[in-house]
Amino acid sequence: MTEQLSHGRPVVVGVGTTEVDSALEYAAEEAVRDGCDLHLVHAVHLMPDGPRGPLVPQADLDLWGRETLDRAVKSAEELVAGAVPVTHELRHGTPVEVLTDVAATARMLVLEHRHLSRVARVVNRTIAGGVAARVRVPVVAVPSGWKRSDGAPTVVVGVDVPERSAQVLSAAVAESRARGASLTVVHSWAMPVHEGVPVEPAERARWTDRSRAEVRAALDALGDESVAIEAEVVVHPGRAIEAILDAAEGADLLVIGRHDPLVPYGSHIGPVARAVLREATCPVLLASPEGSRRTAVPAGISGRHGS
Repeated sequence: MTEQLSHGRPVVVGVGTTEVDSALEYAAEEAVRDGCDLHLVHAVHLMPDGPRGPLVPQADLDLWGRETLDRAVKSAEELVAGAVPVTHELRHGTPVEVLTDVAATARMLVLEHRHLSRVARVVNRTIAGGVAARVRVPVVAVPSGWKRSDGAPTVVVGVDVPERSAQVLSAAVAESRARGASLTVVHSWAMPVHEGVPVEPAERARWTDRSRAEVRAALDALGDESVAIEAEVVVHPGRAIEAILDAAEGADLLVIGRHDPLVPYGSHIGPVARAVLREATCPVLLASPEGSRRTAVPAGISGRHGS
């Protein structure tokens, strides 16, 4: 067992009342890779009073919360196998309130994301989206039941406006290198057309070439020649959501940008980010508006980028 020391900001996992195994597995790998603490948090939301007092006694809520957290802590300790410390805390408040507060001192927040029906989504907005709209650290939503694929590791990043995508591209590059993974950059474009006027194939090809050149220029601007040359660039006419989801099928991680949170509370993460978060079958990293959490690439890791 390695010596258990606290190393700066931890990877935080929000532990809910439903399954959390996939989020724990992802977060444990991140914490061990970065050599930082793995911190588990469970929020106990106080029940409103009924006509004859609390519907559920506070002591019972705390007991159930502690049992839920203890089970998750045991699983987390098995996953890290002593490589990094596992810490935990029980807090009172709504999950979004508690996790927003804890994220202020975290390097990353990891949550398990359940695929809900359309009706359930209207009634119960995702906690990941609610927290991501309020914090500046990276937020990762891991789909329930997700398992890492057996193939070569791949990181996919969705790019909206290439010339304004430096932060999300930087985050994706850092994540791909930390994993020794290939990097695929996805950008969709829509050509203005007049109703009833068909688009000539040559014109469509020109727009595709121009879009690809804009993405390549954004990669060049990062100042890393290997990234600009080796990353795969996929440009796709049509809706961004479908293009991103198709490219990310089977990926280790999908990186997308989000709207910059307002102070003290954010508005929303953006329509594309929310839709991708809802439908993606791989972990989704909602990149921090302030850039990647990884500030350096470990020596000897160069990444295996496709062409």
